[in-house]
Amino acid sequence: MPQKRFEHSLGSGVIVRSDGYILTNNHVIDGATDITVTLNDKRELKAKLIGGDAKTDIAVLKVDATNLPALTFADSAKGHVGDLVLAMGNPFGLGQTVTMGIISAQGRANLGIEDYEDFIQTDAAINPGNSGGALINTRGELIGINTAILSGGSGGNQGVGFAVPVSLARNVMNQVMEHGKVVRGYLGVLPQDVTPAMAKAFNLKQSGGVLMGDVTAGTPAAQAGIERGDVILDVDGQKVEDSNQLKLRISQMAPGTAVKLRILHDGSERTVTAKLAEMPASGGRSAVEKNGDAATSSALDGVSVEAVDAQTLNELKLPASTRGVVVTDVTEGSPAAQAGLRQGDVIQEVNRGHVSSVADFDRAVHNASGGTTLLLVNRSGYTMYLAIQAR
Repeated sequence: MPQKRFEHSLGSGVIVRSDGYILTNNHVIDGATDITVTLNDKRELKAKLIGGDAKTDIAVLKVDATNLPALTFADSAKGHVGDLVLAMGNPFGLGQTVTMGIISAQGRANLGIEDYEDFIQTDAAINPGNSGGALINTRGELIGINTAILSGGSGGNQGVGFAVPVSLARNVMNQVMEHGKVVRGYLGVLPQDVTPAMAKAFNLKQSGGVLMGDVTAGTPAAQAGIERGDVILDVDGQKVEDSNQLKLRISQMAPGTAVKLRILHDGSERTVTAKLAEMPASGGRSAVEKNGDAATSSALDGVSVEAVDAQTLNELKLPASTRGVVVTDVTEGSPAAQAGLRQGDVIQEVNRGHVSSVADFDRAVHNASGGTTLLLVNRSGYTMYLAIQAR
């Protein structure tokens, strides 16, 4: 007869309220049928999952107990690189362990660990089993939830650990306790970083800000008059430097919030107001590949295209109304390949001019001057800009 198999997982947690509420990582309890919490006084208590958020890797548990010692939340904005910190947790199942280090960096993102990243980086030793544990300052205040490490393939500590800042963790906790889930604001754009190459292609005086690679019809952004190619410079008077920063700020606002956005539209600044909606369950269009600048002939050397027909659109699962030329080959190592252009991409614009045929494309490439060529590309139904620099 087949026998039941049981899997056990270990992790750490932080008591944040004396009536039994605990913060931990979502990946520590994900898929668990039973959750047991062992306190420092050796008591073992059954825990109930109040809710989890895979996008930030934060989960909230509740145990049936009172008068528990709880950590005080720190003010995340007051932390600085170089501050001493302590990481507390249960590495390798050894039991409560404390390690010391400093804040190595703040605002780490684009690591591919979570959907929403704003990590505190620390060199305090963090090992398997530390996940969900506390990162505290020298005043004993909670500044982060230890979440991940870069181990270089060894699986152990290499002095590069990451913690979710308490400001983000607390926001998730409050929403889970109030709504049973995390409710995020939704603008309806596909943002891209403004790289130096992109800034040059759009005739921007400086990099920074966030380029709108796409704006979904009917969303708050579209209703506010934001268009593809616009650059958002600040949100409610606070500058945004990259797409991750924009995503974080919008996601932490409540649906229904009226947000003022200063944008650059065709070289002119203006301010618009968008009333945020609730992010769809699918997460909306919130990510775009990070495009590298080309190394340093024509920017589109090595690119082969052909006309878009009904069969091609069907294979690419694109609407029949899609216009452009489809990329059939991109030479490896070419400027276009290094900028992120792929086989199967549909090029719809070259240097802001529409492309509907191979002849249009050839004409646009012929007329393009040296330097940077700007493409609008449709990839799997999402549009994005690619700035390709000639060598």
